[in-house]
Amino acid sequence: MLLAIEQGNTNTLFAVHDGESWIAQWRTATDAARTADEYAVWLVQLLALVELKLADLDACIISSVVPQSVFNLRNLSRRYLHAEPLVIGENVELGIEIRIDKPSEAGADRLVNSVGAHVAYPGALLVVDSGTATTFDLVAADGAFEGGAFAPGINLSMQALHEAAARLPRVAIRRPDHVIGKDTVSCMQSGLFWGYVSLIEGMVARIKAEYPEPLTVIGTGGVASLFEGATSAIDHFDPDVTIRGMLEIHRRNTHLRGS
Repeated sequence: MLLAIEQGNTNTLFAVHDGESWIAQWRTATDAARTADEYAVWLVQLLALVELKLADLDACIISSVVPQSVFNLRNLSRRYLHAEPLVIGENVELGIEIRIDKPSEAGADRLVNSVGAHVAYPGALLVVDSGTATTFDLVAADGAFEGGAFAPGINLSMQALHEAAARLPRVAIRRPDHVIGKDTVSCMQSGLFWGYVSLIEGMVARIKAEYPEPLTVIGTGGVASLFEGATSAIDHFDPDVTIRGMLEIHRRNTHLRGS
């Protein structure tokens, strides 16, 4: 079985694939100081809930945007799965071309999303990933990563507003019933939610105007579901883009290595 570890700046996803489907997924807060042993203790308990154990896992792939965490995640795979993990960005064949000025600067998450979107949808794509950052990634019709844009995520903006303005509270991110707020909380919620919808719609429109081919827009990421039904700028909401990309990359590299 494959253990896929997708680590963002805020949360880390652990997902188990049995060769046919994803059978378990868990999230934990990203902590760069967490050791391999600590991950193992946590993982053992969750695996037990689905009647699995560490010995059932024999392969691992890691995608991380937190470089200081990779050492411990790699040790988790080596020590407890007895498997050398595939680490995105470290001599791993993605199967796509990276068409930007400095390919080494492309984040692992953006590349994995490109693969995951391309294998599921035809034509040129724009992947909008809403997480710690909101990223807009262009995927050519042949699967190549062609760059894009990114902005602070909605939760990061809420946190910055709360911390920078002494009288503004921390608020829950939700879709308000009205754009015009009547008190501090509803005003903040409206600005955060509808402001981000407008950001997405505006960026999608500008990118479509600049890109020479029609684009299908895919929404994914930890908070993407917030915007479902709130905008027509996104054609498909797909929470599995990233892990689908990781699975496809693992398959490609397994095939190349003949195992």
